[in-house]
Amino acid sequence: MDTERLFGLGLEPVLTTSELAGYLGVQVRVQAIYDLRTDGRGRSGIRVGREIRYRVSDVRRCLDGLHEPESFLSSRGGEH
Repeated sequence: MDTERLFGLGLEPVLTTSELAGYLGVQVRVQAIYDLRTDGRGRSGIRVGREIRYRVSDVRRCLDGLHEPESFLSSRGGEH
């Protein structure tokens, strides 16, 4: 897909469930993402036929909301 063309149309890129799992890079099974959505804990998506797509901006916003507070990190000595 030509992302430059999409941006020219005012559309943002979307990720498939497999792409989202790969982006998260934590060996998450695709089924785990579906399970999180079913439980109400996962990202909402856009249904395109039988497939779910995730807006990149929604994924970024979700990840930003998962940041641990600075006070938590400093109390643990900066451990990861």
